[in-house]
Amino acid sequence: MNCITHHLPELESATSHVREALQAILHTILFIRSPGPVAPFDVHCESFRTTYTRIATGNDSSMFQQAPTSQYSTAGNRQHQQKSELDCKVDDSIETFLRSLAPIGPELMAGCLTLSFYERKAKNKLFGLVHQEEKVVWEQWVLRVVVNNTPRPMGGDEASVIERQRIQDTAEGMLKAALFRVFELAGNEIVHIPSVMYDFDINNTKNPDDRDEVYSRVSNMPALINLGS
Repeated sequence: MNCITHHLPELESATSHVREALQAILHTILFIRSPGPVAPFDVHCESFRTTYTRIATGNDSSMFQQAPTSQYSTAGNRQHQQKSELDCKVDDSIETFLRSLAPIGPELMAGCLTLSFYERKAKNKLFGLVHQEEKVVWEQWVLRVVVNNTPRPMGGDEASVIERQRIQDTAEGMLKAALFRVFELAGNEIVHIPSVMYDFDINNTKNPDDRDEVYSRVSNMPALINLGS
């Protein structure tokens, strides 16, 4: 089976906002790629002026489960619900990924996050005497993440206010660009999606090379300016 790889636009965010941004992207992909009918759950981001749709999960243990009713809530209200296995897997993967980030400059950390969808297939060895199960990956979503720990200006003067707004608008624009790209890519080709149940993994795929990262950031600078306008 051929594996389709989708590369999303680079995401740069502050430490305080990066978790919510990654949740928005990952849950959007999981909702679109759910292997069966699911109920939608709309989440209003607390750090960004955007809303995304995710799988409404119940209290059972299945990864891609169908909830009995649709829900509409804020991120704050969602924290009071019991976390499902899907929520825990996403949140734990984000925390593991953030701990694996590599420094690329003053106050900058970066890494490459990959969401992989796979199905389990039986594999026979030793003339069929040994039965094993293997993961066959059929789609991957790759996202380069930069965490910017540069202190924001906290003053009440006009220059500080403008700079804080510029940083916020740029991060928000990058999140929306990644989400729009998800919608664009998700419907381009679907023949590779298996008709059987499948699962997913979220991993840090590689540590970015400093020289490649600097080149990427310089070459993408006009796009960042446009997103922040």
